[in-house]
Amino acid sequence: MKFEKICVLGLGYIGLPTASTFATHGIKVVGVDVNPHVVETLRNGGLHIHEPGLRTLVRAALESGNLVISDRPEEADAFIIAVPTPFYHDRRGEINGRPYKLADMRAVESAAHAIVPYLRRGNLVVLESTSPPRTTVDLVAPILETSGLKAGADFHLVYSPERVLPGQILRELIENARVIGGVTPESAQAGADLYACFVTGEIRQTDATTAEMVKLMENTYRDVNIAIANEFARLAERFGVDVWEAIRLANLHPRVSILNPGPGVGGHCISVDPWFLVETAPDLTHLIHTARQVNDSQPDFVVRLVERALGSPAGRRIAALGLAYKPDVDDLRESPAIEVVLKLQQAGAHVTCYEPFKPNADLPELTLAPTLESALQDAEALLLLVRHTTFTELKASQVATWTPARLAIDTVNGWKVAEWQAAGFRLFRLGVGKLQ
Repeated sequence: MKFEKICVLGLGYIGLPTASTFATHGIKVVGVDVNPHVVETLRNGGLHIHEPGLRTLVRAALESGNLVISDRPEEADAFIIAVPTPFYHDRRGEINGRPYKLADMRAVESAAHAIVPYLRRGNLVVLESTSPPRTTVDLVAPILETSGLKAGADFHLVYSPERVLPGQILRELIENARVIGGVTPESAQAGADLYACFVTGEIRQTDATTAEMVKLMENTYRDVNIAIANEFARLAERFGVDVWEAIRLANLHPRVSILNPGPGVGGHCISVDPWFLVETAPDLTHLIHTARQVNDSQPDFVVRLVERALGSPAGRRIAALGLAYKPDVDDLRESPAIEVVLKLQQAGAHVTCYEPFKPNADLPELTLAPTLESALQDAEALLLLVRHTTFTELKASQVATWTPARLAIDTVNGWKVAEWQAAGFRLFRLGVGKLQ
């Protein structure tokens, strides 16, 4: 099946790189977003998200004439839905007294409805947004079929999840294996034909619900393994052990690969996707649910670490370094670092934050400093929340000239104990539980 024009709905961390990659491979692309700021920014040559290499790619796509930015869909050979699927922050389901978070599928529903007036016989519709099992067949297909066309008979319908790592999206979009789940084998083949335009990794075809399950399994696997690392950190503090040394030694075993603990789990994938399985089958997901509870409660564990280091946070001046959910990206979605700061503020602390990848983030509830030096200048304590290279490469001796603080709290094992001690700092580390 050949595709001359496609329409990508949602121009975020996945939709924009995907649209631009198709465009630079010779396909006409209409990139659609309902956010006027996003549309205006892209039309004016700007970029609303940070990803290495993305600015160059988007510019090339626009200058080629193959990528056009719009606030509404157009007729096309294929439609790709790449909109957010967060969970409701103010709603929880419950079964047998066990609360769980509910997926917010409104953006997917809206995108599917927006396609209906432009859907034609022979078209392909792809859902890329991470979704609970059976979303493609039970939610998207019925909406699209209000057009009078039948999914799998009159048009092709596919679920194909993104499986990329922020910071490496442009490379992994092309090189990673791609799973194509069709509502029929013919739909899966049509989806494979579309992505073969640029994907050099293996393309595997399956059914839509299996493809949905694959994406959720991948991120749930990671979440459960991070949860055990976070529990090991808590146990290490209880027993007076350095968890980082213990992990290094345990990982010498040829069949053991323990992940690193930290202040929690964030981002739009690992911290969200497991809830989609819990929501769909709460009676079968006790382990997954427990792992989510462990990782969601990790910011509280960090706050207790701060309390051990400082005493009561009330009235104390703390410089929080890093707000992104992971190192060297600007993505703040579901960030545990932000959760830690909010909890410290609720306890009465005066927290000044510095996020090098998004110093002007729209976070009115937080106090953001424009530079590292300004964040540190009045601090009593430094709190390292994200392992940005900017922070791990700091020279402790230089930091000592910027701040009166001589207490540092490291939640990500980013600072060398001896170096910071030599500069006059007392150091608390997560998973160690004692002053160093």
